[in-house]
Amino acid sequence: MSSNRFPKSQRLSRKKLWEAVFENGTRLKAYPLALYVLQAPLPGAVPVQAGFAVPKRNFRKAVQRNRVKRLMREAYRLERQAYFNTLERPFALVFLYLGKDIPDFGQVTTAMKAVLKKFETYEATSQIKADHSAPGPDRLPDGHGIQE
Repeated sequence: MSSNRFPKSQRLSRKKLWEAVFENGTRLKAYPLALYVLQAPLPGAVPVQAGFAVPKRNFRKAVQRNRVKRLMREAYRLERQAYFNTLERPFALVFLYLGKDIPDFGQVTTAMKAVLKKFETYEATSQIKADHSAPGPDRLPDGHGIQE
């Protein structure tokens, strides 16, 4: 039985990598979630690092933003096993909540499944294109190295 934990090593925490995902990544949408995807070298031996964001513009109170992020993290934690066990390349992901109202867990889970399904399709089609254009193991797509 595999673990359903979401350890710190699988969280997107490097500021440069977080910014690179928004600047150079591809956006996949399944309302009320948007997923920014970037194929990039990751620290450690993890296939995916994920981050979660909720805009302050939509939720002024931190309590509300944190609630939505908790819901997104839980939905991701429960659904990721089905999608990320067969990845051959490392990806940095950022999930962004686009809705204006605080969702319930069912809405977030449904949107998470839809956006992860789109990621699965994106990953399968981009793998064909990436054979000759992949960046080196210690480089981001913009040519800058990752600083420790």
